[in-house]
Amino acid sequence: MKIYNLVLLALRALQRNKLRAFLTMLGIIIGVASVITIGAIGDGSTASIHSSLSGLGSNLITILPNSNVPGGARLQGSNVETLTYKDITAIKQRAVYVAFVSPSSQATGQAINGSLNWPTTINGVNADFLTIRNLSVQDGISFSERDIRTYAKVCLLGKTVVKNIFPKGVNPVGKVIRFNKIPFQVIGVLAPKGQNTFGQDEDDIILAPYTTVQKRIISSIYFGSIYASARSEALSDQASKELSGILRISHRLHDNVDDDFVIRTQEELMRTLTTITTLLTYLLTGIAGISLLIGGIGIMNIMYVSVVERTKEIGLRMSIGARGIDILNQFLTEAIIISVAGGLIGIVLGEALGFLILHLLSWEPVFNKTSVIVSFSFCTIIGVFFGYYPASKASKLDPIEALRYE
Repeated sequence: MKIYNLVLLALRALQRNKLRAFLTMLGIIIGVASVITIGAIGDGSTASIHSSLSGLGSNLITILPNSNVPGGARLQGSNVETLTYKDITAIKQRAVYVAFVSPSSQATGQAINGSLNWPTTINGVNADFLTIRNLSVQDGISFSERDIRTYAKVCLLGKTVVKNIFPKGVNPVGKVIRFNKIPFQVIGVLAPKGQNTFGQDEDDIILAPYTTVQKRIISSIYFGSIYASARSEALSDQASKELSGILRISHRLHDNVDDDFVIRTQEELMRTLTTITTLLTYLLTGIAGISLLIGGIGIMNIMYVSVVERTKEIGLRMSIGARGIDILNQFLTEAIIISVAGGLIGIVLGEALGFLILHLLSWEPVFNKTSVIVSFSFCTIIGVFFGYYPASKASKLDPIEALRYE
């Protein structure tokens, strides 16, 4: 029997029980839609993570102080004092794979303008920090090397700080604010960046020369961290190893002594977060895939019922010359049509849901061809696998017994 005739017969048989055929498809539709939607969310979250971390600086390398007291607990944090300006000088002189480097000394407190105040963080940095962290000055100017040398009380404000301590419409550039009773002249406003991947507001910050913050606010020569930028994203690992060697020499650490610093690269963080999201996506996709199997069982059940209902029809076809293989192909074609049609509807529904959810989450829409191909192939295989047994049973019926069936 020709394929065209098989498809035509299968469609006519399915049209006689439209509601039952649709309900049979439903398991496949839900399964395929779930797999594609979850795949789209997983890919969208990965793309969002990469985009957010790239916004922080795709070549970003962070150096943190770390305790290496022999026999004691390794402590990490702002209370550990190991990083100094000598390290910045060593990095600038010796590093080959590092393009920019900036110290960082942070303090929390109240930013005050007249009767308005806002709890925030002031970060003492140099001019390279803006390049390292992909920041830009929207209004005004940045501080200079002269401001750093002279401990100038100047600052740059993030948009969140501006919004909370300056009345709407007031230009803060040139105004004087106080931070923990220390006056600072506002010389610039940073361009807005919004929240990062971890939900932190990147606009809730004040930047000032690190010398000013060290001398006038925290009274310390040590840095809370050092930020560096590799010459390219591909050179992040080489830059990290190079920085480790430079800092060990700068800190005069012997071979048998652990590092008193910790180096974190953005690439390392990206790999970690991507691995986590990928594992979660695979797990949820596997769970959603179970509904595809359930849909396949539904196909087998309905096709078995169809064989029983159409026993007389099968006997009649066989009595006028239909072979067992023709009957097998007829019922198998019906099962495949149900599965494929359900798969196609599931793909459309899954893509629509995926794009809708990504839009609501403000993530970049991602079309994953692999999940579509795998889902469609899987549902086709399910149609063949679960439709074969009822079709085989139909093809093996005795024509005489089939005609007698009531």
